Amino acid sequence: MRAVVWFVLLFVVAVVAASTFGANDGLVSFYWGTWRLDMSLNLFVVALLGTCFAIVTVIQGINTLLALPKRAKEWRIAQRDQSAQAWLRDSLAQYFGGRYSRAQKSAERALAIQAETPELAKDNDFTVLGRLLTAGSMHRLQDRAKRDEQLRLALEAAARSDEARTAEEGARLLAAEWALDDRDTPRALELLAALPPGVARRTQALRLRLKGARLAGEPLEALKTARLLAKHQGFSQAAAQGLLRALGVEALDGARDAAQVRRIWQALDAADRRDAFVAARAAVRFSALAETDEARAVLRPFWERLDEIGADERAALALALVPALPGLSVEWLPRLESAVQSFPNEAALAYAVGSALAERQLWGKAKPLLEQAAADAGLTASARRQAWLMLATLAEGEADAARAARYHERAARVG
Repeated sequence: MRAVVWFVLLFVVAVVAASTFGANDGLVSFYWGTWRLDMSLNLFVVALLGTCFAIVTVIQGINTLLALPKRAKEWRIAQRDQSAQAWLRDSLAQYFGGRYSRAQKSAERALAIQAETPELAKDNDFTVLGRLLTAGSMHRLQDRAKRDEQLRLALEAAARSDEARTAEEGARLLAAEWALDDRDTPRALELLAALPPGVARRTQALRLRLKGARLAGEPLEALKTARLLAKHQGFSQAAAQGLLRALGVEALDGARDAAQVRRIWQALDAADRRDAFVAARAAVRFSALAETDEARAVLRPFWERLDEIGADERAALALALVPALPGLSVEWLPRLESAVQSFPNEAALAYAVGSALAERQLWGKAKPLLEQAAADAGLTASARRQAWLMLATLAEGEADAARAARYHERAARVG
Protein backbone atom coordinates (compact mmCIF):
# COMPACT_ATOMS: atom_id res chain seq x y z
CA MET A 1 0.00 0.00 0.00
CA ARG A 2 2.83 2.36 0.83
CA ALA A 3 4.46 1.67 -2.58
CA VAL A 4 1.23 2.53 -4.36
CA VAL A 5 1.05 5.85 -2.54
CA TRP A 6 4.64 6.67 -3.53
CA PHE A 7 3.93 5.85 -7.17
CA VAL A 8 0.89 8.11 -7.17
CA LEU A 9 2.93 10.96 -5.65
CA LEU A 10 5.66 10.42 -8.24
CA PHE A 11 3.12 10.66 -11.08
CA VAL A 12 1.69 13.83 -9.58
CA VAL A 13 5.17 15.40 -9.40
CA ALA A 14 5.86 14.38 -13.01
CA VAL A 15 2.60 15.91 -14.26
CA VAL A 16 3.20 19.16 -12.34
CA ALA A 17 6.80 19.37 -13.57
CA ALA A 18 5.77 18.72 -17.19
CA SER A 19 2.99 21.29 -17.11
CA THR A 20 5.19 23.87 -15.40
CA PHE A 21 8.49 23.46 -17.21
CA GLY A 22 7.15 22.29 -20.62
CA ALA A 23 6.13 25.77 -21.78
CA ASN A 24 8.90 27.66 -19.95
CA ASP A 25 11.04 29.53 -22.57
CA GLY A 26 12.98 31.65 -20.10
CA LEU A 27 16.78 32.06 -20.12
CA VAL A 28 19.28 32.70 -17.37
CA SER A 29 22.50 34.56 -18.29
CA PHE A 30 25.71 34.73 -16.24
CA TYR A 31 28.39 37.33 -16.93
CA TRP A 32 32.01 37.06 -15.80
CA GLY A 33 34.35 39.56 -17.32
CA THR A 34 34.17 39.03 -21.07
CA TRP A 35 32.47 35.70 -20.64
CA ARG A 36 28.77 35.10 -20.93
CA LEU A 37 26.89 31.91 -20.12
CA ASP A 38 23.29 31.34 -21.15
CA MET A 39 21.15 28.42 -19.95
CA SER A 40 17.50 27.65 -19.92
CA LEU A 41 15.50 28.52 -16.84
CA ASN A 42 14.51 24.87 -16.40
CA LEU A 43 18.14 23.76 -16.29
CA PHE A 44 18.99 26.54 -13.87
CA VAL A 45 16.19 25.52 -11.48
CA VAL A 46 17.25 21.87 -11.59
CA ALA A 47 20.90 22.78 -11.04
CA LEU A 48 19.98 25.12 -8.17
CA LEU A 49 17.93 22.44 -6.43
CA GLY A 50 20.68 19.88 -6.94
CA THR A 51 23.29 22.26 -5.55
CA CYS A 52 21.19 23.04 -2.50
CA PHE A 53 20.61 19.36 -1.89
CA ALA A 54 24.33 18.65 -2.17
CA ILE A 55 25.21 21.48 0.22
CA VAL A 56 22.66 20.30 2.79
CA THR A 57 23.92 16.73 2.48
CA VAL A 58 27.52 17.83 3.02
CA ILE A 59 26.57 19.94 6.06
CA GLN A 60 24.63 17.07 7.60
CA GLY A 61 27.54 14.73 6.98
CA ILE A 62 29.96 17.12 8.66
CA ASN A 63 27.60 17.57 11.65
CA THR A 64 27.20 13.82 11.96
CA LEU A 65 30.96 13.37 11.88
CA LEU A 66 31.51 16.06 14.49
CA ALA A 67 28.75 14.60 16.71
CA LEU A 68 30.23 11.12 16.77
CA PRO A 69 32.11 11.62 20.06
CA LYS A 70 28.98 12.98 21.75
CA ARG A 71 26.82 10.14 20.43
CA ALA A 72 29.43 7.63 21.55
CA LYS A 73 29.40 9.16 25.03
CA GLU A 74 25.60 9.09 25.16
CA TRP A 75 25.67 5.46 24.06
CA ARG A 76 28.12 4.59 26.81
CA ILE A 77 25.96 6.40 29.39
CA ALA A 78 22.86 4.58 28.15
CA GLN A 79 24.67 1.26 28.42
CA ARG A 80 25.77 2.03 31.99
CA ASP A 81 22.27 3.19 32.86
CA GLN A 82 20.82 -0.07 31.54
CA SER A 83 23.42 -2.02 33.48
CA ALA A 84 22.64 -0.12 36.71
CA GLN A 85 18.91 -0.64 36.20
CA ALA A 86 19.48 -4.35 35.59
CA TRP A 87 21.45 -4.69 38.84
CA LEU A 88 18.75 -2.79 40.74
CA ARG A 89 16.03 -5.07 39.35
CA ASP A 90 18.14 -8.08 40.27
CA SER A 91 18.45 -6.70 43.80
CA LEU A 92 14.68 -6.39 44.05
CA ALA A 93 14.21 -9.95 42.81
CA GLN A 94 16.80 -11.31 45.25
CA TYR A 95 15.30 -9.32 48.12
CA PHE A 96 11.80 -10.62 47.55
CA GLY A 97 13.26 -14.09 47.11
CA GLY A 98 14.81 -13.95 50.58
CA ARG A 99 18.42 -13.88 49.33
CA TYR A 100 19.44 -10.82 51.26
CA SER A 101 23.20 -11.11 50.82
CA ARG A 102 22.80 -11.26 47.05
CA ALA A 103 20.27 -8.41 47.16
CA GLN A 104 22.78 -6.28 49.05
CA LYS A 105 25.58 -7.01 46.59
CA SER A 106 23.38 -6.28 43.57
CA ALA A 107 22.17 -2.99 45.07
CA GLU A 108 25.73 -1.96 45.91
CA ARG A 109 26.83 -2.82 42.36
CA ALA A 110 24.03 -0.66 40.94
CA LEU A 111 25.05 2.23 43.19
CA ALA A 112 28.70 1.81 42.23
CA ILE A 113 27.86 2.05 38.52
CA GLN A 114 25.81 5.17 39.22
CA ALA A 115 28.60 6.75 41.27
CA GLU A 116 31.14 6.08 38.49
CA THR A 117 28.91 7.86 35.96
CA PRO A 118 28.47 11.57 36.77
CA GLU A 119 25.52 11.85 34.42
CA LEU A 120 23.65 9.18 36.40
CA ALA A 121 24.57 10.49 39.83
CA LYS A 122 21.84 13.14 39.59
CA ASP A 123 19.08 10.51 39.66
CA ASN A 124 18.19 10.75 43.34
CA ASP A 125 15.24 8.37 43.05
CA PHE A 126 17.60 5.62 41.89
CA THR A 127 20.02 6.40 44.71
CA VAL A 128 17.33 6.31 47.38
CA LEU A 129 15.91 3.02 46.12
CA GLY A 130 19.34 1.44 46.00
CA ARG A 131 20.14 2.63 49.52
CA LEU A 132 16.80 1.37 50.82
CA LEU A 133 17.33 -2.05 49.27
CA THR A 134 20.76 -2.24 50.86
CA ALA A 135 19.37 -1.10 54.21
CA GLY A 136 16.49 -3.57 54.01
CA SER A 137 18.88 -6.41 53.29
CA MET A 138 21.09 -5.36 56.20
CA HIS A 139 18.04 -5.27 58.47
CA ARG A 140 17.18 -8.83 57.52
CA LEU A 141 20.79 -9.84 58.14
CA GLN A 142 20.73 -8.11 61.56
CA ASP A 143 23.52 -5.68 60.62
CA ARG A 144 21.96 -2.65 62.31
CA ALA A 145 24.99 -0.37 62.06
CA LYS A 146 25.25 -0.65 58.28
CA ARG A 147 21.46 -0.55 57.97
CA ASP A 148 21.28 2.77 59.83
CA GLU A 149 24.14 4.18 57.76
CA GLN A 150 22.43 3.26 54.48
CA LEU A 151 19.15 4.68 55.75
CA ARG A 152 20.87 7.96 56.63
CA LEU A 153 22.41 8.16 53.15
CA ALA A 154 19.02 7.43 51.59
CA LEU A 155 17.38 10.26 53.50
CA GLU A 156 20.20 12.65 52.56
CA ALA A 157 19.80 11.74 48.90
CA ALA A 158 16.04 12.21 49.09
CA ALA A 159 16.43 15.63 50.69
CA ARG A 160 18.41 16.88 47.68
CA SER A 161 15.46 16.57 45.30
CA ASP A 162 11.74 17.22 45.47
CA GLU A 163 11.19 14.42 42.97
CA ALA A 164 12.40 11.87 45.54
CA ARG A 165 9.82 12.88 48.14
CA THR A 166 7.82 9.65 47.73
CA ALA A 167 10.97 7.61 48.25
CA GLU A 168 11.77 9.68 51.32
CA GLU A 169 8.34 8.96 52.80
CA GLY A 170 8.91 5.26 52.18
CA ALA A 171 12.30 5.48 53.90
CA ARG A 172 10.77 7.06 56.99
CA LEU A 173 8.04 4.44 57.18
CA LEU A 174 10.64 1.69 56.83
CA ALA A 175 12.74 3.29 59.57
CA ALA A 176 9.76 3.23 61.93
CA GLU A 177 8.98 -0.38 61.01
CA TRP A 178 12.58 -1.43 61.63
CA ALA A 179 12.60 0.37 64.97
CA LEU A 180 9.51 -1.62 65.99
CA ASP A 181 11.22 -4.83 64.87
CA ASP A 182 14.13 -3.87 67.14
CA ARG A 183 11.66 -3.24 70.01
CA ASP A 184 12.87 0.36 70.11
CA THR A 185 9.38 1.72 70.72
CA PRO A 186 10.34 5.32 71.70
CA ARG A 187 12.32 5.76 68.48
CA ALA A 188 9.54 4.25 66.40
CA LEU A 189 6.94 6.57 67.92
CA GLU A 190 9.29 9.53 67.42
CA LEU A 191 9.71 8.69 63.74
CA LEU A 192 5.96 8.25 63.29
CA ALA A 193 5.26 11.56 65.02
CA ALA A 194 7.65 13.30 62.60
CA LEU A 195 5.77 12.11 59.53
CA PRO A 196 3.86 14.72 57.49
CA PRO A 197 0.11 14.74 58.21
CA GLY A 198 -0.77 13.19 54.86
CA VAL A 199 1.67 10.31 55.34
CA ALA A 200 0.65 9.77 58.97
CA ARG A 201 -2.94 9.05 57.85
CA ARG A 202 -1.94 6.25 55.49
CA THR A 203 -2.88 2.71 56.36
CA GLN A 204 0.70 1.51 56.78
CA ALA A 205 1.54 4.42 59.09
CA LEU A 206 -1.56 3.72 61.18
CA ARG A 207 -0.65 0.04 61.41
CA LEU A 208 2.81 0.95 62.66
CA ARG A 209 1.37 3.47 65.12
CA LEU A 210 -1.01 0.81 66.43
CA LYS A 211 1.82 -1.65 66.94
CA GLY A 212 3.96 1.01 68.61
CA ALA A 213 1.18 2.07 70.96
CA ARG A 214 0.59 -1.53 72.01
CA LEU A 215 4.28 -2.13 72.61
CA ALA A 216 4.48 1.10 74.60
CA GLY A 217 1.60 0.01 76.82
CA GLU A 218 -0.76 2.76 75.67
CA PRO A 219 -4.00 0.89 75.00
CA LEU A 220 -6.12 4.03 74.73
CA GLU A 221 -3.87 5.45 72.00
CA ALA A 222 -3.85 2.03 70.34
CA LEU A 223 -7.64 1.94 70.52
CA LYS A 224 -7.89 5.36 68.89
CA THR A 225 -5.53 4.29 66.11
CA ALA A 226 -7.33 1.00 65.61
CA ARG A 227 -10.61 2.85 65.19
CA LEU A 228 -9.02 5.03 62.48
CA LEU A 229 -7.76 1.88 60.77
CA ALA A 230 -11.20 0.33 60.92
CA LYS A 231 -12.64 3.52 59.43
CA HIS A 232 -10.15 3.30 56.56
CA GLN A 233 -11.02 -0.40 56.11
CA GLY A 234 -7.59 -1.49 57.28
CA PHE A 235 -9.22 -4.62 58.77
CA SER A 236 -12.18 -6.76 57.99
CA GLN A 237 -15.26 -5.96 60.04
CA ALA A 238 -14.90 -9.05 62.23
CA ALA A 239 -11.18 -8.46 62.80
CA ALA A 240 -11.77 -4.80 63.61
CA GLN A 241 -14.46 -5.65 66.15
CA GLY A 242 -12.26 -8.24 67.82
CA LEU A 243 -9.26 -5.89 67.95
CA LEU A 244 -11.24 -2.95 69.31
CA ARG A 245 -12.76 -5.21 71.95
CA ALA A 246 -9.37 -6.60 72.96
CA LEU A 247 -7.86 -3.12 73.21
CA GLY A 248 -10.77 -1.88 75.29
CA VAL A 249 -10.37 -4.79 77.69
CA GLU A 250 -6.61 -4.24 77.79
CA ALA A 251 -7.09 -0.59 78.66
CA LEU A 252 -9.44 -1.46 81.53
CA ASP A 253 -7.12 -4.18 82.84
CA GLY A 254 -4.30 -1.65 83.03
CA ALA A 255 -6.17 0.55 85.54
CA ARG A 256 -4.84 0.42 89.10
CA ASP A 257 -7.70 2.02 90.99
CA ALA A 258 -11.37 2.85 90.63
CA ALA A 259 -10.62 6.40 89.49
CA GLN A 260 -8.51 5.10 86.62
CA VAL A 261 -11.17 2.58 85.64
CA ARG A 262 -13.76 5.33 85.68
CA ARG A 263 -11.56 7.65 83.61
CA ILE A 264 -10.77 4.96 81.05
CA TRP A 265 -14.42 3.93 80.79
CA GLN A 266 -15.44 7.52 80.09
CA ALA A 267 -12.59 7.94 77.61
CA LEU A 268 -13.75 4.99 75.54
CA ASP A 269 -15.69 5.70 72.39
CA ALA A 270 -19.47 5.34 72.64
CA ALA A 271 -19.28 2.33 70.33
CA ASP A 272 -16.84 0.64 72.70
CA ARG A 273 -19.09 1.30 75.69
CA ARG A 274 -21.94 -0.38 73.80
CA ASP A 275 -19.87 -3.56 73.47
CA ALA A 276 -21.19 -6.09 76.00
CA PHE A 277 -17.79 -7.74 76.49
CA VAL A 278 -16.04 -4.44 77.19
CA ALA A 279 -18.81 -3.39 79.58
CA ALA A 280 -18.61 -6.75 81.35
CA ARG A 281 -14.87 -6.27 81.81
CA ALA A 282 -15.38 -2.77 83.18
CA ALA A 283 -17.94 -4.11 85.64
CA VAL A 284 -15.53 -6.85 86.78
CA ARG A 285 -12.82 -4.24 87.35
CA PHE A 286 -15.18 -2.00 89.33
CA SER A 287 -16.29 -4.97 91.43
CA ALA A 288 -12.70 -6.01 92.12
CA LEU A 289 -12.09 -2.50 93.47
CA ALA A 290 -15.22 -2.65 95.71
CA GLU A 291 -17.21 -0.27 93.46
CA THR A 292 -20.20 -2.57 93.01
CA ASP A 293 -22.67 0.28 92.51
CA GLU A 294 -20.72 1.54 89.51
CA ALA A 295 -20.35 -2.01 88.23
CA ARG A 296 -24.13 -2.50 88.25
CA ALA A 297 -24.61 0.93 86.66
CA VAL A 298 -22.40 -0.17 83.76
CA LEU A 299 -24.33 -3.43 83.34
CA ARG A 300 -27.87 -2.09 83.79
CA PRO A 301 -28.43 -0.87 80.17
CA PHE A 302 -27.50 -4.29 78.83
CA TRP A 303 -29.74 -6.21 81.22
CA GLU A 304 -32.64 -4.09 80.06
CA ARG A 305 -32.21 -5.34 76.47
CA LEU A 306 -30.88 -8.87 76.77
CA ASP A 307 -33.07 -10.05 73.91
CA GLU A 308 -31.16 -7.77 71.51
CA ILE A 309 -27.73 -9.34 72.07
CA GLY A 310 -26.21 -12.77 71.51
CA ALA A 311 -25.85 -15.72 73.85
CA ASP A 312 -22.10 -15.21 74.36
CA GLU A 313 -22.67 -11.58 75.30
CA ARG A 314 -25.43 -12.56 77.74
CA ALA A 315 -23.10 -15.08 79.34
CA ALA A 316 -20.36 -12.44 79.76
CA LEU A 317 -22.83 -9.99 81.31
CA ALA A 318 -24.19 -12.65 83.64
CA LEU A 319 -20.76 -13.66 84.90
CA ALA A 320 -19.81 -9.99 85.32
CA LEU A 321 -22.90 -9.36 87.48
CA VAL A 322 -22.02 -11.99 90.09
CA PRO A 323 -19.06 -10.06 91.65
CA ALA A 324 -21.26 -6.93 91.69
CA LEU A 325 -24.08 -8.54 93.72
CA PRO A 326 -23.19 -7.18 97.20
CA GLY A 327 -25.64 -4.39 97.90
CA LEU A 328 -28.01 -5.44 95.11
CA SER A 329 -31.27 -3.52 95.37
CA VAL A 330 -34.76 -5.06 95.15
CA GLU A 331 -35.48 -3.29 91.86
CA TRP A 332 -33.10 -5.67 90.10
CA LEU A 333 -35.10 -8.79 90.97
CA PRO A 334 -37.93 -8.41 88.39
CA ARG A 335 -35.35 -7.78 85.68
CA LEU A 336 -33.35 -10.86 86.66
CA GLU A 337 -36.35 -13.16 86.90
CA SER A 338 -37.57 -11.95 83.52
CA ALA A 339 -34.17 -12.78 82.02
CA VAL A 340 -34.34 -16.36 83.34
CA GLN A 341 -37.84 -16.80 82.00
CA SER A 342 -36.81 -15.49 78.57
CA PHE A 343 -33.70 -17.70 78.37
CA PRO A 344 -34.35 -20.70 80.60
CA ASN A 345 -31.63 -22.90 79.08
CA GLU A 346 -28.66 -20.55 79.54
CA ALA A 347 -26.58 -21.71 82.48
CA ALA A 348 -24.73 -18.41 82.91
CA LEU A 349 -27.98 -16.51 83.39
CA ALA A 350 -29.23 -19.19 85.79
CA TYR A 351 -26.00 -18.89 87.78
CA ALA A 352 -26.16 -15.08 87.93
CA VAL A 353 -29.83 -14.93 88.87
CA GLY A 354 -29.47 -17.78 91.37
CA SER A 355 -26.55 -15.97 92.99
CA ALA A 356 -28.56 -12.73 93.11
CA LEU A 357 -31.52 -14.49 94.77
CA ALA A 358 -29.14 -16.12 97.24
CA GLU A 359 -27.69 -12.68 97.95
CA ARG A 360 -31.21 -11.54 98.86
CA GLN A 361 -31.69 -14.70 101.02
CA LEU A 362 -34.33 -16.06 98.64
CA TRP A 363 -32.96 -19.59 98.89
CA GLY A 364 -36.07 -21.34 97.67
CA LYS A 365 -35.91 -19.58 94.29
CA ALA A 366 -32.14 -19.68 94.16
CA LYS A 367 -31.71 -23.43 94.69
CA PRO A 368 -33.07 -24.79 91.34
CA LEU A 369 -31.22 -22.13 89.36
CA LEU A 370 -27.93 -22.88 91.11
CA GLU A 371 -28.44 -26.63 90.60
CA GLN A 372 -29.07 -26.02 86.89
CA ALA A 373 -25.91 -23.92 86.60
CA ALA A 374 -23.75 -26.33 88.61
CA ALA A 375 -24.80 -29.30 86.48
CA ASP A 376 -24.13 -27.59 83.14
CA ALA A 377 -20.70 -28.59 81.80
CA GLY A 378 -20.73 -25.62 79.40
CA LEU A 379 -20.38 -23.16 82.28
CA THR A 380 -16.92 -22.10 83.41
CA ALA A 381 -15.31 -24.24 86.09
CA SER A 382 -15.06 -21.40 88.60
CA ALA A 383 -18.76 -20.55 88.20
CA ARG A 384 -19.81 -24.19 88.61
CA ARG A 385 -17.61 -24.56 91.67
CA GLN A 386 -19.07 -21.42 93.21
CA ALA A 387 -22.60 -22.66 92.49
CA TRP A 388 -21.88 -25.93 94.31
CA LEU A 389 -20.42 -24.02 97.26
CA MET A 390 -23.51 -21.79 97.53
CA LEU A 391 -25.69 -24.90 97.46
CA ALA A 392 -23.53 -26.35 100.23
CA THR A 393 -24.01 -23.19 102.26
CA LEU A 394 -27.77 -23.49 101.74
CA ALA A 395 -27.69 -27.13 102.92
CA GLU A 396 -25.70 -26.17 106.00
CA GLY A 397 -28.29 -23.50 106.77
CA GLU A 398 -30.94 -26.20 106.60
CA ALA A 399 -28.87 -28.44 108.92
CA ASP A 400 -28.48 -31.08 106.18
CA ALA A 401 -24.86 -32.05 106.74
CA ALA A 402 -24.92 -34.99 104.32
CA ARG A 403 -26.18 -32.90 101.44
CA ALA A 404 -23.70 -30.14 102.30
CA ALA A 405 -20.85 -32.64 102.25
CA ARG A 406 -22.04 -33.98 98.90
CA TYR A 407 -22.09 -30.48 97.45
CA HIS A 408 -18.61 -29.76 98.78
CA GLU A 409 -17.36 -32.97 97.20
CA ARG A 410 -18.86 -32.02 93.82
CA ALA A 411 -17.30 -28.58 94.09
CA ALA A 412 -13.91 -30.17 94.71
CA ARG A 413 -14.29 -32.40 91.66
CA VAL A 414 -14.94 -29.51 89.28
CA GLY A 415 -11.87 -29.19 87.10
